[in-house]
Order: sequence, then C-alpha cells, then structure tokens
Amino acid sequence: MFPRTPTGAAGIVPPPPWHYSGEMLTVEWRTDPARVAELLPDGLELAPDDPGAVALIWAEWQSCSDNFDELLDPARCQYKEVFLTIRCSFEGQTYSRAAYIWVDKDFAMARGHFQGYPKKMSEIWLTRPVTHGKAGPRLEPGGRFGASVSTFGRRIADARFTIEGTADTAGFVNGHPMLHTRQMPAIEADGRDSLDELVTMRGFDVEVGPVYSGTAEINLFDTPTEEIQRLEPIEMIGGFYRQVGNSISGGTTVRAEPNPMGPVGER
Repeated sequence: MFPRTPTGAAGIVPPPPWHYSGEMLTVEWRTDPARVAELLPDGLELAPDDPGAVALIWAEWQSCSDNFDELLDPARCQYKEVFLTIRCSFEGQTYSRAAYIWVDKDFAMARGHFQGYPKKMSEIWLTRPVTHGKAGPRLEPGGRFGASVSTFGRRIADARFTIEGTADTAGFVNGHPMLHTRQMPAIEADGRDSLDELVTMRGFDVEVGPVYSGTAEINLFDTPTEEIQRLEPIEMIGGFYRQVGNSISGGTTVRAEPNPMGPVGER
C-alpha cells in the first residue's frame, strides 16, 4: 500500500500475512429483508434462509505482520472496529459481507480498503472482561457488557449484552467466507470506476475460545452521515462474546468488471 518508498517502512500497511488476536462481541437480530437486499450489488442475492438476519460486531484487536515487530510498539498494532454483517448468495454459495464498518486507526482502515471492507474512521468503546477486581464483568453468567460506536461526535449505535451461558457457535450471520467489493472511482469523476472487483477471503490458523451467549439489546441512531438505522430490529436473536485469533494472506478475485476506460495507454 501507499506510500511506496525505498525501504517500505513508511507504507501505511505492511505486506501480508497479517495475524490477528482479539475479542468479539456479536449482536444479532432480524430486520426487513428488503433493507438487506438494497445493500447488495448486482449479481448478489439474499441468503436463501433467514434473509433478514444481520449482526453488529464490536471487535478489539491486536494485529501484526509476519515479523511481529508491531507487538513491541503497541500503538501500531492495537485498534478497535465495529462492522455490520449481512449474508448473501453468489453462484449458489452463501457468504458473509460487511455492509458497513468503522475503525479507529488509519492502518486498519487502509488495510480494510485493500480487502474490500468499506471502513470509515470512528470512536469505539467496548467493556473489557476482568479476572480480578470489580471493575469489569467476568466471563460467566451474569457478566454484563456495553458497547458503542460514534462518528463526527454523534453516536451511531450502542448495545448491551448479558451472559446467560455458553454456546457452540458465536451466531451464524458472520459464519461464512467474506465476499467484498473493491472499488475506486475514476479520477475523471464521471461515474466510471477504475477498479470494480468482487473478492472473497478466508482466514487460516484459526483459534477460538469458548463462546458466551446471552441476551442483547441494540439501539441504532439517526445521524446525517450514516444509514445503519434503516436496519432497525424486528426481532432480536441474541448476543455472543468470544476471543479469537486468525491469520490472513490475501484473497481471491471472483468477479472483475471490465474497465470501461481501457488500458492505461489508451486513456
């Protein structure tokens, strides 16, 4: 990624593979399937089962490249993000897709743009569990968590989660390979794209901790710069908390639209 410099040290994102360790709080609910469908580009369809199911996921990460240097400089490896996940069907397979996503560090945003995540800068907070003292929940029944995400000084969403027990999986909306769109408008700003690709990716060396499940509440707020409130809940499904780790080393292009501008030399 940019800037491309003599040594590469100034690049905003180091080369893959990238390794991630963190914790995720997932809140799932059902909304109007028509609201999910309007978020899908041409060629993608609603998931055949439970098409109105969506998830808002808070994640606190520590990430690094393959030399692990960032772990000794935590300002370069720690960040938080929130993503609104929907499901879709493409060529007979079900995928997960981040329709909206917010993050609080520039390197994570740039890396997300490379992967097709439509990341935007934000302010994110998530209650942390504790093993000692009283200033936090324990990972056991009765543990209570709060979470919020804000942009431009306005709160977009907040959630509450209370652990009731354990589960085999941390929900189902975010349980498929990711299918994202990599796009870049042409510099002429005439409605054409210089880049328009549909890509998929999946992690490797995945490690997951126990899943804690329970009841959840979600509030979506009306703001001038966001549209998440269009996915207002009709029915809550539940909440899940889990610690996870995985690695990613690129992905696969599954569809690339022809470039209407032609080869560079013909522009």
